[in-house]
Amino acid sequence: MGAPALILLAEGSTESRVEQVYHQLRHELQVQRPSISVHLAFSDHCPPTGPQVVATLANRGVEEMVLVPLDFTRVCDSSSQMQGVLEAVRHNRPEVKIALANPIGPAVELLNILDIRLRNALSTIHATELDGLVLSVPDWGDTRGSGLIARRARQWAAHHRLPVLVAHADGSGPDVVTSIDSLRDIGRRSIAVGSLFVAPTDDYRQQAELAMSAGALAVGAPLGADPRIGELAMARYAFAAMELLDDESEAVTTSQAL
Repeated sequence: MGAPALILLAEGSTESRVEQVYHQLRHELQVQRPSISVHLAFSDHCPPTGPQVVATLANRGVEEMVLVPLDFTRVCDSSSQMQGVLEAVRHNRPEVKIALANPIGPAVELLNILDIRLRNALSTIHATELDGLVLSVPDWGDTRGSGLIARRARQWAAHHRLPVLVAHADGSGPDVVTSIDSLRDIGRRSIAVGSLFVAPTDDYRQQAELAMSAGALAVGAPLGADPRIGELAMARYAFAAMELLDDESEAVTTSQAL
């Protein structure tokens, strides 16, 4: 039996620019890991859905699969949408062994990508000096994820020797305008925004527009299909695949005991 199939699980979108990022991520990861079958599914009704991808693979004879959520704000607890995909595919194809990996989460490696995107945005306007930064994130995430986001903000601040505030696009915390205003209250004027979004979603674009209207010098582009995201997805996949192997070993031991 070969390695389990890897299914990148993303939030759905009807926008081609968003879908293109996810498809490119899948392609890049498949090129990096040709020995593993890599696929893409969406967590809502946008095709291909999780159940559709799992059914297609199962019909081809694939017996083991790992879902890897492309979620950068959660670490341990997948969103209800992602959990719903797992429940649906287990209900529809009970013969398939399938695991839901931990989300990618706010890994420290993402700061390097975020820096590149922000430097490119600043270079476009020929900005050379900053005195404040905002880290824009999609949502609060789970408990550990929110703690790590705060830690990443501190690390980013230490790296650039600038104050950094976190902004939440979903209203679970201060939004980007509030964060920019808070930096202005302490005398900061040249402020830029780094974005912990994977693709140019509606939430990303809204936060970018709000930031620019609030006087931000520049807003970094989304992280996009960077190979380092694929590496993080592989790490989550490998851990979950080992759990499938452990379950199989336990089943064999029980059978032998009987």
